[in-house]
Amino acid sequence: MTHPPISLKPYGRHAILIEWPNEVSEHILESILDFEDFLLKDCLKEKDWETITAYNSLLLVHPKLEIDFPKFIHSLQEWYDRSKGRVARDRVLWKLPVCYDRSFGIDLEDVAKRLDKSVDAIIKLHTENTYTVYGIGFVPGFMYLGGVPAELEIPRKVTPRLKVQKGSVGIASKQTGIYPQESPGGWNIIGNCPVPLFDRNKKDPCFVNVGDKIQFQPISMGEYELHKIEAEVGIYKPEKILLDA
Repeated sequence: MTHPPISLKPYGRHAILIEWPNEVSEHILESILDFEDFLLKDCLKEKDWETITAYNSLLLVHPKLEIDFPKFIHSLQEWYDRSKGRVARDRVLWKLPVCYDRSFGIDLEDVAKRLDKSVDAIIKLHTENTYTVYGIGFVPGFMYLGGVPAELEIPRKVTPRLKVQKGSVGIASKQTGIYPQESPGGWNIIGNCPVPLFDRNKKDPCFVNVGDKIQFQPISMGEYELHKIEAEVGIYKPEKILLDA
């Protein structure tokens, strides 16, 4: 496959923004992640470099280094031209439990009505699909998951809620995701996941990475309560599957 073109822009004195074509594409995401790995492992020798990935961009930040942009942009383009396929990465699928009980899925019946489907059909569509983590942000641990089937696409709510319960699973347009903590939000809430997605006390606060795959597994209210207790005492381990490269 061809190497997608990039554009390079200064982002203050200590950062530079690398942008790929403005589209949601796994090919572009793979290019971003490959280049990020290549830069960190083979090119950026100074300590303290930070990287932030999104749907079609990679932000490079060095809080202690004032960047010589003309020189650095030239180096980045040269590194990009020779980076393709240079770094092998693990491909991971996480299976996460979700309870679609009406007490959690406060928009579930409305979503079913608006999409002219049964509630069971909505749950089946949501759980039989595999999603790609395109970004993590908004609040720590919030995963932007792309790959929602066309039959499940529904706009965000016109008026966002001021409080969305921790663990709430929502859908909006072509995306789905889990609210890792109580926060405002405008997505349609259809269930709840008992697994904590962000723990600032751990070495790796968020166990999921951009580029990983996610599949949801429907569970009963009893299973939800059990997994929640297991997570609280630290014995619940989400199912992790290594995929073939």
